[in-house]
Amino acid sequence: MLFQRRQKPNQLQRLRVAVWPRHSWSRSLRYFSKRILRLTGSPHAIALGFAAGAFASITPLIGFHFILSFIIAFIIGGNMLAAALGTAVGNPFTFPFIWTSTYKLGTLILHGEARHFRSNALKGELGETLFEKSLDTLWPVLKPMFVGSIPIGIAVGVLSYFIVYYSVHAYQRGRRQRLAARRSLPQRMTSAE
Repeated sequence: MLFQRRQKPNQLQRLRVAVWPRHSWSRSLRYFSKRILRLTGSPHAIALGFAAGAFASITPLIGFHFILSFIIAFIIGGNMLAAALGTAVGNPFTFPFIWTSTYKLGTLILHGEARHFRSNALKGELGETLFEKSLDTLWPVLKPMFVGSIPIGIAVGVLSYFIVYYSVHAYQRGRRQRLAARRSLPQRMTSAE
């Protein structure tokens, strides 16, 4: 292969790079944004797919974000790869904020007041083993998170739709103009001779 590493990284090195980028966060963010901009498809389909992934990442369904984003993107006609990239909105740095805000908004909607998560109330029950307990133990926490994730997910999805749509639209328009300028350059040179 042309761009292959001489020494393949082991599992620990791959995990470290997945958690903390090798060069910098800004470079990783630029790469991620270029990856979205260079997707093939209409700006509308790419933005719909990304919005579906962003919405799915707000839900408390950890481990099912990809599947949920693919289902939503399929239903609304979004780009599947953009949906997978959109799930990056939910990551280890944003999850604490997402979970807190969805829980507080969910309790506000359900009970009329924003409640704080009481870790002491569930500490004894959840402190044993999570697999020995049923869904009844987790439902008092998950129910407000599900309810709160819908309006927050819609808001994040709509916001990300417009950001991605206008970014992809501008990138594709500029790329078409650059390609048209390159195509017309040889014609100008032959007509000048």
